[in-house]
Amino acid sequence: MINGILGRKIGMTQVFEADGTVVPVTVVEAGPCLVVQRKTKDNDGYDALQLGLVGRVSPRRLTAPAKGHFEKAGVPPTKTLGEVRCDADEKAAPGDKVLCDIFAEKEHVDVVGVSKGKGFQGVVKRHGFAGGAATHGSMFHRAPGSIGPSAFPSRVFAGTRSSGRMGGKQTTMKNLVVVRVDAENHLLYLRGAVPGARNTVVKIVKKLSGKAGRGAAA
Repeated sequence: MINGILGRKIGMTQVFEADGTVVPVTVVEAGPCLVVQRKTKDNDGYDALQLGLVGRVSPRRLTAPAKGHFEKAGVPPTKTLGEVRCDADEKAAPGDKVLCDIFAEKEHVDVVGVSKGKGFQGVVKRHGFAGGAATHGSMFHRAPGSIGPSAFPSRVFAGTRSSGRMGGKQTTMKNLVVVRVDAENHLLYLRGAVPGARNTVVKIVKKLSGKAGRGAAA
């Protein structure tokens, strides 16, 4: 069994259940992907597939090692590569296609992607600080306040929450429900939000253990 697939976030919309319930969903163009490399426990220490998300890429942008890697697999170059786990008895070989029909409706999945970058933000937005009073001339509204004692140890402790760059990090949304599978158009409809902006590359993996949580059907 192949554990996941690479895809590209299209955007959000809503679908209607048979009873008229409105379900917010994120549409992901999942695949098609090509198997570029088969990793085994004997050679690599674990069983996995290296997938390439099908898409145009200029040959001028390929390094010599990357070009040789694709030529060895006998597949056309792809811009995006990623790994997904698979069973030891999986027969997929380089050149085989992986499509979104490996998922089923009402199945739970985890989606890994890079969150939207928010730039440099203060402590109120970045960490949820409450801030000071808004009235009575407090002159203390969105500042961080004290960041540590002055006499001892006369330094700021490592890890102290402060302002800084927010977002733009790898994020995993867990237990999203597959509402609909459109195999003909390579589309997955996932209940809830998916990390990143439009056209962000994401990895969708099957939920192998644990209970249903975020995005689960009511």
